[in-house]
Amino acid sequence: MSDAPLLRISGLHKSFGGLKAVHEMEFSVGAGDIVGLIGPNGSGKTTVLNLITGEFKPDSGEIRMNEASLVGLQPYQICRRRVSRTFQLVRVFPGMTVRENILVGAAFGSRRLSLSGSADAVEELLHDVGLADRANQPVSQLTYIDQKRVELARALATDPQLLLLDEWLAGLNQTELITGIELVQRTRDRGIALIVVEHVMDAIRTLCDRVVVMNAGQKIIEGGASEVLSDPQVIEAYLGEDDDDDA
Repeated sequence: MSDAPLLRISGLHKSFGGLKAVHEMEFSVGAGDIVGLIGPNGSGKTTVLNLITGEFKPDSGEIRMNEASLVGLQPYQICRRRVSRTFQLVRVFPGMTVRENILVGAAFGSRRLSLSGSADAVEELLHDVGLADRANQPVSQLTYIDQKRVELARALATDPQLLLLDEWLAGLNQTELITGIELVQRTRDRGIALIVVEHVMDAIRTLCDRVVVMNAGQKIIEGGASEVLSDPQVIEAYLGEDDDDDA
């Protein structure tokens, strides 16, 4: 059996004009890992996710999934290579029902299931994320946390090996946060690896096997959650953060 990681990023660069959003970025994700990607606002975390999923093309560097390059592929092709994601701002189809939103993932994901196969997969996911009783409700009528559940279920419906969560726990109250952490843990229990971009440090401590910290587009440290979160470089980076949006 190969010891190669599920995802390997090396020498990754991305600039926007004179701004180096990502510079010499490298890390890997093993099968079943939860890797936290953290850093102050504007540090380049979301840009890294956009590079992995093909929304941006790197200026240089390599992104390999199951040892095959993802560079140059379109987002739908990367999804079919079993990489899926959620977004900082929830992206759902508000005019469609909960079931229909999740069906989109099943129909256009890596397995591209038949109608009957998609229906079975969707029913299972509806129960998994706690929305079985709202399956026929328009998504526009759901609360924020429930729309996040829909987006998570739709991503899972694509049958990913790797799931990218971009501040999926942001904006939740304490009760919702506990529920959200449990949903992420259950996602890993399905055998799915995750990259978690998050500012909620309690969630990072609870969920992550390893943490990669970015500042000004670069990795400044990587290691176990407790070790990393107590590192002076990390504390300094967070104490110095501003209110700008993430790059």
